Amino acid sequence: MRGIFGLIGLLAALVVAGVLVRQQLKATHAPVPALQVPITGGDAAQSGTDSSAMPASGTLAQPSQQVQQQFKQALDNAMQPRPLPADDQP
Repeated sequence: MRGIFGLIGLLAALVVAGVLVRQQLKATHAPVPALQVPITGGDAAQSGTDSSAMPASGTLAQPSQQVQQQFKQALDNAMQPRPLPADDQP
């Protein structure tokens, strides 16, 4: 009988711990805000709809391409061989 109560207590502790972990993960996982492109007066008048949620083509690709280029340059610089120190001893 004591074994059954011990097993039920263990399961209850696991359930409580699981619920607490789940709440903590929900609290730390903040949603990423969507990028929005500012609307100029001409854009809103021409389209006739609210296009604030739709980014212009090419705007999101430019920052990612810049990051890729910077990463490639940093990697290339890191892969350059270092000059060996000159031996001053005869």
